[in-house]
Amino acid sequence: MSQPPNPSHEGPSHEGDEPRLRPRPLARPSVDPAAASAFGRPRGVEGSFDELSRPGTATGNGNAAGNGSGPVLAPPTPESLAQAFGRPAGARDVVLQRPDGSDGTAKNTATGAGDEDEDPLWASEEDPWRDPGAAAVLGRPAVTGDETGDDTEKPQGAQLSLPEVLFGRRVKPVALATLAVIALLIGAAGGLVGWGAASTGDELTGELNVAEAEAAKERPAGSIAGIAKRVAPAVVSLEVTSGQNGGVGSGVMIDSDGYVLTNHHVVKQAADSDEADITAVFTDGTRASAEVVGTDPKTDLAVIKVNVSNPVVIQVGKSSDIAPGDSVVAVGSPFGLDNTVTEGIVSAVDRPVTAPGQNGDANVTYDAIQTDAAINPGNSGGALVDSRGALVGINSMIRTVGEGEGGSIGLGFAIPVDQAMRIAEDLISDGKVQHADIGVNAASVSAGSSEGAQVQNVRGQGPAAKSGIKEGDVITQVGERQVRNAAELTVAVREHEVGDTVPVRLMRDGRALTVDVTLGSD
Repeated sequence: MSQPPNPSHEGPSHEGDEPRLRPRPLARPSVDPAAASAFGRPRGVEGSFDELSRPGTATGNGNAAGNGSGPVLAPPTPESLAQAFGRPAGARDVVLQRPDGSDGTAKNTATGAGDEDEDPLWASEEDPWRDPGAAAVLGRPAVTGDETGDDTEKPQGAQLSLPEVLFGRRVKPVALATLAVIALLIGAAGGLVGWGAASTGDELTGELNVAEAEAAKERPAGSIAGIAKRVAPAVVSLEVTSGQNGGVGSGVMIDSDGYVLTNHHVVKQAADSDEADITAVFTDGTRASAEVVGTDPKTDLAVIKVNVSNPVVIQVGKSSDIAPGDSVVAVGSPFGLDNTVTEGIVSAVDRPVTAPGQNGDANVTYDAIQTDAAINPGNSGGALVDSRGALVGINSMIRTVGEGEGGSIGLGFAIPVDQAMRIAEDLISDGKVQHADIGVNAASVSAGSSEGAQVQNVRGQGPAAKSGIKEGDVITQVGERQVRNAAELTVAVREHEVGDTVPVRLMRDGRALTVDVTLGSD
């Protein structure tokens, strides 16, 4: 399908032919004068540059080069450049090019004539480094000592002083002195700074700067430290001396009049001999003499009185309120180490224990508080307190392994304070104490068993004999307390007062019997 001709197109058109477009005109941008000056043809030269080197071509300056004499040379050197860089008038024209002739003569490029009298600078007898084709060789020195021809000694110049060397003979003495003083001051200041820095921390010895805590250590309520701080002033260390013999123990101040509760075996020497002395040592180092008020060998308790005014008294609690697992603290002087604090728990309560008496005394039997707080020799008579710091027991004995003096193995026993205070009141008021007694000697049915206490003999006209108890009977209960061994029979009876009538259950020939016994006094 044909289109109508475009009126903007030029050129002849024939019917049935497509319109033709003319060539796009050449774009000839303007030439920068600086670029034309640097890269354009020299003035008067047209066409390509290779025409300048062909014979018979004409240069733009009108000189004919068709005579075969070589290419047309450049225009003459401007007079200003020739005067600045040319050779002076009358100077020899030195040829640096290789000769064109085979005889080795140089040809003057300016005149075209050879100068046979002139030796080229690149000749072998001249400097070989000027010859571009010469091999690299090491030549002799340019000037040697022998070639100088001057063997005369040169005169020595005057020696320069230190100021002349340093300051070039232009410093006045006053300025030099001022500079020296300034240097000394700077050196002294640097020395002081260095001495101060070295004395503050670089030496092995010096002043210790410790960052101390601003507030005291915080302890929770009821801490062991708080308990010990309250209890320790009321616990005294007891020193008993009798001639060359002596011993140490502990005691607890229970009354402001100076009464101290302790163990019988701690003050036994003083109780048996008037020559024995007892000295109480308080936590602040105060020493005071003491006298025995009374003792109870059967429960291993004693009361002494210390000649001291306004003592610190311990708070007395109730041993009936404690239970196994409760925390307890033991305070005393084990092995003479006063103010020793150990902590543990109540292992058991109402634990009947028996220990042989000392020097013919009756056996010691009481219902003990068992604890695993460390108790050692010297703790005897000390305080066992609860988590409030209240007295719940008097430390008395420990269970050890082996023979001789032993240490704690976690089995310590204390006399309950409820029982101890009753005995202390009797000792303070009467100087002695009476215990309820059933009137029999008994033994455990078998070692380690809990079958009861078997009657070994019945004391004549005693409470047991009057109630019909016979030898061989096995007592299993006194009042409301079960009896599992001989020690428990004793403590069960002592829980009652003298003259009380209590039911006693026993086994006789396989039959269970209950008899009423009116308790007497031991």
